[in-house]
Amino acid sequence: MGLFSAISIFKNIFPDYSRGIQNMRVNTLVRLRWLAIFGQTITVLGVQFGFGFEFPFWFCLYIVALSALLNIFLKLRLPTNFRLNQSAVTLVLAFDILQLAGLLYLTGGLQNPFSILFLAPVLISATALSPERTLVLGLIATGCTTLLALIHEPLPWNPYSDQPVLPFLFISSIWLSLFISMVFISIYAWQVGAEARQLAGAVSAMELVIEREQHLTRLDGLAAAAAHELGTPLATIALIAKELSNNPSHDKDTKADLELLREQVVRCREILGQLTSLGRNEDSSEFLSSVTIRHLIEETVTPLQTPDTRIDIDISGIGKEPRCVNKSALIFSLTNIIDNALDYAETYVSISAYWDESTVSIEIRDDGQGYAPDVLSRLGEPYVTTRSHNRDTNHATGESGGLGLGLFITKTLIERSGAILTFSNAVPPDHGAVTRIVWERHDFEQETNQNLIH
Repeated sequence: MGLFSAISIFKNIFPDYSRGIQNMRVNTLVRLRWLAIFGQTITVLGVQFGFGFEFPFWFCLYIVALSALLNIFLKLRLPTNFRLNQSAVTLVLAFDILQLAGLLYLTGGLQNPFSILFLAPVLISATALSPERTLVLGLIATGCTTLLALIHEPLPWNPYSDQPVLPFLFISSIWLSLFISMVFISIYAWQVGAEARQLAGAVSAMELVIEREQHLTRLDGLAAAAAHELGTPLATIALIAKELSNNPSHDKDTKADLELLREQVVRCREILGQLTSLGRNEDSSEFLSSVTIRHLIEETVTPLQTPDTRIDIDISGIGKEPRCVNKSALIFSLTNIIDNALDYAETYVSISAYWDESTVSIEIRDDGQGYAPDVLSRLGEPYVTTRSHNRDTNHATGESGGLGLGLFITKTLIERSGAILTFSNAVPPDHGAVTRIVWERHDFEQETNQNLIH
């Protein structure tokens, strides 16, 4: 029961302990083991023939050979890029711990300075496996070190001098240092590896979102091309329908059908005309290629309007109103922030835009309870979220209901446009969350195009 209790504690410390963990390549384990085999062989040969110390030389070589045989088996039976699952990697690393324990048993137990190598398999597990499996390997290593502290062959030593006798207190200190090192190094390695995996997963998610937006952009171009190509056959159909309707030999029903056909052709041409006019009409082209900050906010807010929450918009500034490139990435970012504010607002969300000769800023506020202090400092990082499954839950709960990638993607896209994105809470007596985006005016008007396309 003690093992299961320890595993339960690890799951509480690492609630997302399996997120982003991938299977390990067999080639990685094989290379690491060849390195260990080389080091063990050189050490055994050096002690035997270099120092001339007495110890079970051939038994040590047999144990090293077992590790080499496992490597040869893995190399011959599995492809180089084959990925072992978590259970297989755990068994392989457990074998490495037991193999090292066998060598140390024959060469002095914990008195042997190479006992520190017990940390290696546990460290590999901490970076590549779940904490649950790392805990199991750590317990195996701890059990082996405990036995080696009590039972072992003599330390190889010069036969012409007295065998050193280390006090048990010193051996206990070595055992304790190994145990503490395994615990702290494993936790540290896991945290570093987990953050790297989370960041890689978040970047992949962001790339998928951008790829989707680019796909939609390509569909716009395809629609315009289709409108151009369909213009000619529709014109031919309209001409033939007109000529057939002018034939006096047709009865009343046939003429009605031909008239309906002409109406539908006209309707199709009007729809195609709307598609093609987006590229030819001067006003539409100007609107699509660049928009004022007022139009940008209105275009973003309009689909989000609901009867439940009021959205107040205040737009003002000094000098000419700035224009920016109307790109889906910027609209996506603003939509995500506003939608997040709507989820936690009690009665209203306010959007304020201001500009002067040097800067352009957009501020989004809600009248909810604001961000929880422990979440506020980490907003914008991957897998940090304040969103819950329930709209009644506000920022202050910090409950995790989503993956926390929305604000990460938003922050990344906005910062790529040259802006600074900050999150804060309103100053009392006001309450609610405040999100502020500030651009240099030059970046907002010119560089936004280049940054958001790529």
